[in-house]
Amino acid sequence: MIAEVRGLSFSYRNRAVLSDVSFTLEEGTVLGVVGPNGCGKTTLIKCLDRILDPRGTVKIRGRDIADYRGDELARTVAYVPQALSVGMAMTVLEVVLMGRKPHVRWSVSDDDISLVTNTLSCLGIGHLAFRKLTQVSGGERQKVMIARALVQEPSLLLLDEPTSALDVRHQLEVMGLIQSVVRERRIGALAAIHDLNLAARFCDSIVVLHEGKVRAAGNPGSLLTPELIREVYGVKAVVGREDGLPYILPVEPVGSETR
Repeated sequence: MIAEVRGLSFSYRNRAVLSDVSFTLEEGTVLGVVGPNGCGKTTLIKCLDRILDPRGTVKIRGRDIADYRGDELARTVAYVPQALSVGMAMTVLEVVLMGRKPHVRWSVSDDDISLVTNTLSCLGIGHLAFRKLTQVSGGERQKVMIARALVQEPSLLLLDEPTSALDVRHQLEVMGLIQSVVRERRIGALAAIHDLNLAARFCDSIVVLHEGKVRAAGNPGSLLTPELIREVYGVKAVVGREDGLPYILPVEPVGSETR
């Protein structure tokens, strides 16, 4: 098992954001966290990366996250945030190479450079290696940060809206790459995702957050029903299947049917 979360709760001052959240993440799988805006997806990811200090238990590879030293945690967990400051005057290659920092002792090796260049190529951004980060598009920056996380070679990959700045083609490519890496390396990925169709296509399981609590968890193929989508999102939707995978077609907000 990659991660085990039990009874996790977190509040900002007196406002409860997460309450009694529990789930597990098995190796070789992608777990999607879905739910409407403000349900606690980003807060949950920050709790798992020890950016925030929640109540409850978080274990990674069977070990309590509080017991990891800073350098150990950096080699174990990689975090791709939703937004990135573009003020860095570094090249794409330099930014991605920063992901090797937890593994480098004295100097960057040829193996480090090779891993970085191969990862850039796999993400289709090898041609950007010597371009300044400030000179690439938002979607390209998102790929750069995913590349930086991958070269950390973590056990747990945390992704906050990893496809938010990408067009449809690149959404499919990036999620497909993440899925392949997770399978091949036998690691785990937890991704906060707005797009239910991407979650249904690429996630082995999903956790549905609603008002800071786990409303449902399980296989997206059986979990994503019109009834659940109506309750959690307040949207009437049609759920169909294509090649054995569910797809979701939002129709209209609940309450507008009679207008």
